[in-house]
Amino acid sequence: MTSETGLIPAPLTVEYRGDAPGSLTLDERTTIDAGPGTASTARWLRSALGPATGLPLADGTGPHAIRLRIGEEVERRYGPEGYRLTTGTPDTAVVIEGGGPAGVFWGAQTLRQLLGPDAYRKAPVRKDGGRSLPCTTIEDAPRFGWRGLLLDVSRHFTPKDDVLRYLDLLAAHKLNVFHFHLTDDQGWRIEIKRHPRLTEAGSWRSRTKWGHRASPLWTETPHGGFYTQDDIREIVAYAAERHITVVPEIDLPGHSQAAISAYPELGNTDVVDTAALTVWDTWGVNPNTLAPTDAVLRFYEGVFEEVLDLFPSTFVHVGGDECPKDQWKASPAAQARIKELGLADEDELQSWFIRHFDRWLADRGRRLIGWDEILEGGLAEGAAVSSWRGYGGGIAAATAGHDVVMCPEQHVYLDHRQAAGEDEPVPIGFVRTLEDVYRFEPVPPGLPPEAAAHILGTQANVWTEVMENRARVDYQVFPRLAAFAEVAWSALPAPDARDYAGFERRMTAHYRRLDALGVDYRPPSGPHPRQRRPGVIGRPIEGAPPNV
Repeated sequence: MTSETGLIPAPLTVEYRGDAPGSLTLDERTTIDAGPGTASTARWLRSALGPATGLPLADGTGPHAIRLRIGEEVERRYGPEGYRLTTGTPDTAVVIEGGGPAGVFWGAQTLRQLLGPDAYRKAPVRKDGGRSLPCTTIEDAPRFGWRGLLLDVSRHFTPKDDVLRYLDLLAAHKLNVFHFHLTDDQGWRIEIKRHPRLTEAGSWRSRTKWGHRASPLWTETPHGGFYTQDDIREIVAYAAERHITVVPEIDLPGHSQAAISAYPELGNTDVVDTAALTVWDTWGVNPNTLAPTDAVLRFYEGVFEEVLDLFPSTFVHVGGDECPKDQWKASPAAQARIKELGLADEDELQSWFIRHFDRWLADRGRRLIGWDEILEGGLAEGAAVSSWRGYGGGIAAATAGHDVVMCPEQHVYLDHRQAAGEDEPVPIGFVRTLEDVYRFEPVPPGLPPEAAAHILGTQANVWTEVMENRARVDYQVFPRLAAFAEVAWSALPAPDARDYAGFERRMTAHYRRLDALGVDYRPPSGPHPRQRRPGVIGRPIEGAPPNV
């Protein structure tokens, strides 16, 4: 029945009731009756549906109200993010009952979908647009508690207003984690007051590689930017109103050239002239790593103290990936540190870094999460793993009793090309079509139940090396994020049994929603001419890691 309304992600149950008229229409009499704990959803409904419909949606009760409630029975059946949505009852126009405040909000997102594409516009485009509802009862709840999107703002900076826009797009797809990749070799994007040069010097690069790192092309315009601490507070608060948790990522001990360029003493000064380093202007795995010194630990503790003050999320991501060990192997100081600590090798030295911050974060009531390389040399006791190099790291971590977020590059790296054709702009990595993403299964087959219980959920990752602006990000993310959202939310059968044809039919309505939102998605027929990047080299090598 979801095909009639094009609901994405698909809910658990949809019932069109024969005891009610075929549809109802919101009008000037429509009010919002917000019960305890639902005020944020009421605010959102007015901000989203008010402009689209031209209706005031004032406070009020009665037969024309949109009633928002938190219900114990819904919570028992479906959990705090579950909801029941009923339209066209005799005593009120709409009832959204959630297991908790988040459930009420997700029910409101479904209500907006039921109202049609015009409900996604910022002003009325026709007299009755965005006002008509089918008479239905929908019951729904998410499969996973972690339904995330990573946005890399280091490789190409995303202005604050565009970050807020993406939070709205996540909410529209019932995604609830925004992984904010804030630092890397190509730029440091968060203000740290005790270390001002991180943004004064580390947030700007003089030029940028245009295309894959093998490309001979460059963009000579300086690139950069950063978020002030008030910007971050605004982003976090905006996300919280939409029941989205912002998980910050501060990379260490690799992916750190921007930080080292600002504070050369952070690097391995006995083997590299770190004072000559600048913010990196190309892509790939950077050889410059943090030095394994107490001074570096203290520096990053100071960074994390300010980060924790800005981000209330339980999890803090520390990267831990793609950390070459060549400088440590050549560094007398690093080798002396290995000997002093009684470590076996450089892998254990990286593990020492991670374990230190695992303990440091745990002492402050937080939890460390890192990419699956943090398994190398021994995983810190309380750490969780983002499994990106396929399923292997996640399987190993979950089997050992560690929590896991599944985000394998072969399936949900949205920087990878969407088709094999020559028109795909700057083709990167694996071909992953809309159908490929729809058939992704976050829980590896055959994983024992006790290990599967450690799969917190799943996440799609958006690395922006070849995405120079908002339009390019839109193109790579959509429409595949809609398929991913259904995988993360809905109770789907095994991949081979999924009704992709039905999903495509529902996408017909969803494309019109994306049009109304101004999303510059990839059309099903292929890129528009303006979306192509002819002559810009990518990395179209099937089966090879992208490392861009």
